[in-house]
Amino acid sequence: MSTPLYDALRRYAEQRPARFHMPGHKGRFLPLPELAPLAPLDVTEIPGTGNLYEAGPPFDEAQALWARDFGFDHCQFLTGGSTLGIHTGLTLCCAPGETILVDRCCHRSVFHAMALLDLEPVYLERPWLEGEGVVGPVDPALVEKKLAEHPEIKTVCITSPTYAGVLSDTAAIGALLHGRGGKLFVDGAHGAHLPFLEVDAFSGADGVVVSAHKTLPALGQSALLFTRGFAPDLVRLRASVYGTSSPSYPMLASLDGARQWLEDGGAEAYRRTARAVARLRVRFPSLGGALPLDPARFTLKVKNGPAFARALEARGVFPEMEDGGHVVFICTPQDLEENFARLEGVLEELGDGLGSCPTIPAPPLPERVLSPRQALFAPSVPRPLEDCGGELAAVPVAPYPPGVPVVAPGERIGKKELAYLRQIGYNTKSEVRVVSRTNP
Repeated sequence: MSTPLYDALRRYAEQRPARFHMPGHKGRFLPLPELAPLAPLDVTEIPGTGNLYEAGPPFDEAQALWARDFGFDHCQFLTGGSTLGIHTGLTLCCAPGETILVDRCCHRSVFHAMALLDLEPVYLERPWLEGEGVVGPVDPALVEKKLAEHPEIKTVCITSPTYAGVLSDTAAIGALLHGRGGKLFVDGAHGAHLPFLEVDAFSGADGVVVSAHKTLPALGQSALLFTRGFAPDLVRLRASVYGTSSPSYPMLASLDGARQWLEDGGAEAYRRTARAVARLRVRFPSLGGALPLDPARFTLKVKNGPAFARALEARGVFPEMEDGGHVVFICTPQDLEENFARLEGVLEELGDGLGSCPTIPAPPLPERVLSPRQALFAPSVPRPLEDCGGELAAVPVAPYPPGVPVVAPGERIGKKELAYLRQIGYNTKSEVRVVSRTNP
């Protein structure tokens, strides 16, 4: 085993020290029995355990092993999910006030980062695949066109893979940027496993964040930020701005364990999972064909996504998400053969609900009135969404999952946006915050 961080924590616990430091359980007692085994490894920054935001062992060694596997200069462990990595990565790539080319299908955390940094977005629209009812890959030709129209842009931010598993050509997009002295940042939250399936998912990126907890055997919120061309001290400094000063050591140790598991046979287990997904794609209507897809993501085509998902749940099968015409399943080696067999049996039982998804229009591009920063930090009031026609969104209006804003902060909530949200099944009776027309 090569697990530097986990080994350091275990050595400390084995000394049976008198722990006159936090956490308050002192490595001895957690009231919930399922959590009790984690207590001895749950420590703080003391001699031997290192500091997440400083150079030195054991973090340097543990992070270097991940960077090697992904082919990047540096890896930064994160305990705030990919959201923390997105905020850190965009702070590394962009100076406050700059213009950025942003994939319109990015997660809401990208929009929050733009507000924090006062970035001026130019939106990059993905092609809408009518027959599939999803967005396609980012078109490098469109990126090139946008860069020619906005030569001031030095950073592009895209999502790859998408929630549905669609991959973009990061190598081609990165080459376009690097020829202009720019940088590509990729939200790869759902792709932590891809390098171990030998999928060239991030080769053109200067920075990429992946959520280990989404597709690997790692604890919730554990994530990884990979960078090229940035000084490690600067990466640590920027991460410390957004991250907690009391990161969870069990979460961090789980990153050690997940990597070692992948190297010791987990990668082959993932290949078996990919083969199982390929069989599902043959048997049932799903995304596939010539689309560049995550081999382990199963996106099923159905006639009514919400109804089909509820029928699955009633039979004890819980998917990751659904939209109007799809149900998405995250598949990993921890999905045992019996679970795949159970899924197949349930899909056969619900066969009448399978088929080409209903015609779903492309998401609208709302009118922008305020900058993301102006809107997010403006005085705002809560209001039922259905009563917000003509108002300016103060927060992202983003069905979750996938957390992609239909209306971003500073954009007007118009008739076409409300109609689209109703069509995809969003609860328009729920409250959102809109920019106040008067001072509070």
